[in-house]
Amino acid sequence: MSISAPSDCSPSVQDGASMLHIAAVERETGIAKDTLRVWEKRYGFPQPLRDTKGDRVYAASQVARLRQIRQLLDAGMRPGKVVGLGAEALARLLAETSVNDLSDLSRTKNAVAPPAQSVSDFLDLIAGHSPQALRHALAHAQLRMGVAPFVTELLAPLNQAVGEAWVQGRFKVFEEHFYTEVIGSLLRETIASLAPLASARRPKVLLTTLPPEQHGLGLLMVEALLTLEGCCCVSLGTQTPLEDLAHAAHAHHVDLIALSFSSVHPESLVLDNLQALRNQLPQPLGLWVGGACPALYRHPIAGVVPVGLLTNIPGAVARWRRRETETHNTRTTRT
Repeated sequence: MSISAPSDCSPSVQDGASMLHIAAVERETGIAKDTLRVWEKRYGFPQPLRDTKGDRVYAASQVARLRQIRQLLDAGMRPGKVVGLGAEALARLLAETSVNDLSDLSRTKNAVAPPAQSVSDFLDLIAGHSPQALRHALAHAQLRMGVAPFVTELLAPLNQAVGEAWVQGRFKVFEEHFYTEVIGSLLRETIASLAPLASARRPKVLLTTLPPEQHGLGLLMVEALLTLEGCCCVSLGTQTPLEDLAHAAHAHHVDLIALSFSSVHPESLVLDNLQALRNQLPQPLGLWVGGACPALYRHPIAGVVPVGLLTNIPGAVARWRRRETETHNTRTTRT
């Protein structure tokens, strides 16, 4: 493949360096092609070269930076804060947010069949306004990939891309709602089919959001992954009043409360609510939090566990069970 530098002074790479076309970069990073083009104009990164056909091609070093950016976005950072940063600054941010040692949930794994369609293809289906076509494509991708990779490797970057499309003006509010309803319906059916209640194991998890958090799609994604781990889940939907949560946890005899937060609410409100909730709950009751709100990861609260990426859920469940086993064994030994 012959590479030439465009007239906009994009950076050059050494001869023989590995180059990827934009579709391959989208598959590798989970960042939609449209988003890559917008970032190029808005933030000056990435800076692709052009092949002999005039198509964008990206150096391996830029793809590596894009993977770092993808991880930070999944941890709650905003594009405007991270896209223009260099590799060293990105690495420092990853270390500060404790996600540098996490697996990249967007990159296709060899053991998982990739979706037949890319993120941008699904965006086109949303814009086509056909619920049947969108649902069929998503259901096919889930069957092809398996539930966990479908949630972490397709839905997670697709959710990000849909949100960015709305910010860019490509999607209207009704199109975002349309996508959410189709995904929600599919995930509810998937959760119902995963395992019978009799086989559920601890921890028993109560899932909800606090007012005024209205975004519930993340809850369904978490519930699907927890159910795969054999957990019993009780979902209250969104916007459960803070003062009701302790009563709900007691009534359902749960081991954990899991809350989801988007990035649209003030950090002070999120932190104040979490501290107030933690103060109301008995100490043995666990409190897990996740989502795109940066405050969850920047300002730790005693007794509140930020789970972070969706791919962390199996490990978090395993650690909880291990601690419970150790506690039980210690009590048995003492008696």
